[in-house]
Amino acid sequence: FLIIWLERVSRTWSRSTAGWITLTKCIDGLFVVVLLGHLTLHRHRQRAGKEGQVLHRSKRGWVWNQFFVIEEYTGPDPVLVGRLHSDVDSGIGNIKYILSGEGAGTIFVIDDKTGNIHATKTLDREEQAQYTLTAQAVDRDTNKPLEPPSEFIVKVQDINDNPPEFLHGPYYARVPEMSNVGTSVMQVTATDADDPTYGNSARLVYSILQGQPYFSVEPQTGIIRTALPNMDREARQEYDVVIQAKDMGGHMGGLSGTTEVKITLTDVNDNPPKFPQSVYSMSVSEDKVPGEEVGRLKAKDPDLGDNGMVNYRLVDGDGLAMFELRTDSETREAVIKLKKPVDFETKRSYTLKVEGSNPHIDPQYLAWGPYKDEATIKISVEDADEPPVFVDPSYTFEVEENAPEGTLVGRVHAKDTDVANNPVRYMIPLYTDIEQFFSINAEDGKITTTRPLDREAQPWHNISVSATEIGGHHQDTKVRVNIKVKDVNDNSPEFATNNEVLMCETVVPGKVIETVSAVDKDEMAHRQHFTFSLAPEVTHNHNFSLKDNRDSTASIYVLRKGFSRLTQDVYYLPIEINDNGFPAMSSTNTLTIRVCSCDSRNTILSCNVEPYVLPAGLSTGALIAILACIVILLAIVVLFVALRRQKKEPLIVFEEEDIRENIITYDDEGGGEEDTEAFDIATLQNPDGANGFLPRKDIKPELQYPMRPGAGRPAANSVDVDDFIKTRIAEADSDPTAPPYDSIQIYGYEGRGSLAGSLSSLESVTTESDLDYDYLQSWGPRFKKLADLYGTKDYTS
Repeated sequence: FLIIWLERVSRTWSRSTAGWITLTKCIDGLFVVVLLGHLTLHRHRQRAGKEGQVLHRSKRGWVWNQFFVIEEYTGPDPVLVGRLHSDVDSGIGNIKYILSGEGAGTIFVIDDKTGNIHATKTLDREEQAQYTLTAQAVDRDTNKPLEPPSEFIVKVQDINDNPPEFLHGPYYARVPEMSNVGTSVMQVTATDADDPTYGNSARLVYSILQGQPYFSVEPQTGIIRTALPNMDREARQEYDVVIQAKDMGGHMGGLSGTTEVKITLTDVNDNPPKFPQSVYSMSVSEDKVPGEEVGRLKAKDPDLGDNGMVNYRLVDGDGLAMFELRTDSETREAVIKLKKPVDFETKRSYTLKVEGSNPHIDPQYLAWGPYKDEATIKISVEDADEPPVFVDPSYTFEVEENAPEGTLVGRVHAKDTDVANNPVRYMIPLYTDIEQFFSINAEDGKITTTRPLDREAQPWHNISVSATEIGGHHQDTKVRVNIKVKDVNDNSPEFATNNEVLMCETVVPGKVIETVSAVDKDEMAHRQHFTFSLAPEVTHNHNFSLKDNRDSTASIYVLRKGFSRLTQDVYYLPIEINDNGFPAMSSTNTLTIRVCSCDSRNTILSCNVEPYVLPAGLSTGALIAILACIVILLAIVVLFVALRRQKKEPLIVFEEEDIRENIITYDDEGGGEEDTEAFDIATLQNPDGANGFLPRKDIKPELQYPMRPGAGRPAANSVDVDDFIKTRIAEADSDPTAPPYDSIQIYGYEGRGSLAGSLSSLESVTTESDLDYDYLQSWGPRFKKLADLYGTKDYTS
């Protein structure tokens, strides 16, 4: 206890004095001596208490609790923290002390011989208040532990090195004006990083440096309170208060911190309203219409918000029936408006009394009232040449639609309020009735239609009528005329929606597939409704039926099953709709019903017309067979078409189709068979016999080849006509320029003689009986008939 007391006393000394350092060292040395004495005494007691117990080893004094060191020590030498000592240490240096743990070797070092622990660095308690270390005694030579490891704590003793701080400043506070003395405004709190459990380093005291005499602060709690009564917001609204927090209980040498508190006085209703004037003068011309503004006035109230709100009302005067008072919501002014037209010739002045009062009164300040004020208003009426005035501010008329031209709609009336009472002329401004649906009689104000009206096109017509005084200053007055077109049942009902109805192929009979409803452009009467029925032409159909639900809807039922979209995918169902109006209107609307494919849960899969698709479960072989059949059919069709085209217009000339005959001409008598000019038909019959070349008959050869030498002329010694013909046929077949088209082949060679001689009778010098035709037998089979005719001589003739 003496050591602790001396250490605490030493903390009150100045850190900069040598005496404090000396005292600290003395205290540290005394602490070590006392600690060692304590340990020795403890060991002696343990031995004395256990002298009779031979079987038990005495416990050594190797138990450490904690050491202390002053923070922020700035001396020239490391500060001694404490000393480790073991009972087995005989003082000859055979013991080695080892230190480990937090800061060992860096902050704390130990003399391994003596066990003295020193702090090598300045310690800050606010960074770390204590360190946990472990001491160990080992044999210096073998490093064998002589004592079990002992853990102890080094605590950093606090000094006053941290000033108080206000972490949440600056502060803002509000307090009502006129508050009583001692009213709490707010509490401020400072924090000190020093140890609050040791000494006065963290003991704070609050004081006010700025803000007197309006506010005060409680030294221990930091609560700010009002210090003056009746602080008026209208005189001063804001105050800047400075609060100080000082440690060491506020004594000299303590550290301090300050913060600023902005205090605002909030408003209370402590001021009654006041009119700047007691009497106000206003004027109004007699040509003003009701609702027009006459004048304004306002009562002053320095309070804010609801506290400064003023309500106005007329409380007295002879003008209560002629004028009214309204409050402008933005400017909070009292607005005097004309309630009824005034007439200069009847009354020329009026008096009103206005009261302004606060609607929200604080009972706490009720004695400061009354919270109201009054003012007098004098209104004078001015003479004016007034325009005509309509009897009503607006007019509303009704007219039936489709009414013929010239139907009376209604009548407006205006009059001149002046003494002269001049007549009035009426007109409809063109800009209010651009299409000129209406006309007005200029003399009496009767409005009529110029054409039939259509309610469905325009149910309301809003026009204006102007009235002008004749003979005056040509002032005019306009009035609003609203014309409603009454409905006539002239529109047929129709379906509310024109959507297609989708129906599954597997639908069961009796199922409702659609509920239809109708709309009508006309207005529906109270008991009017729509009725539905099938058109007469489909009344007895076997597919669908209709049921009128008697609530302006109808249900469509299915009568049969077995619908197939491959057979018929769309059905059209005409339905008649009657609106039951007066006169009744009806129409026929067609409902489109489309057949769709659905799954087992009647979910629609497709509603488009699609080719029939084979089931997905067919085997691969079946699909291949089907595809092969399709390919064969396509091949047959292509072949058939090709044959038809070839047969219809052949491009090649076949021999059996040629039926033309030879044309033989004789230019002169010539010399027998060699004198023959004829058309060679063989060139058209089979010109491609040798090489397979098929010339086309529709194209003339573009290239002409020269004839080969000797072509067209038979051998000189040829006497066989058959050989001659064959030779010419061969030449024509081998000639690429031989025409396939119709032509005449000319053989111009006559020959140079004939064994038969000439057949012409002109060259005969003998009689017929003298001629010998036996040589004809040698000409070949082609001249057999000729040889038979002339080869046998008729001697009997």
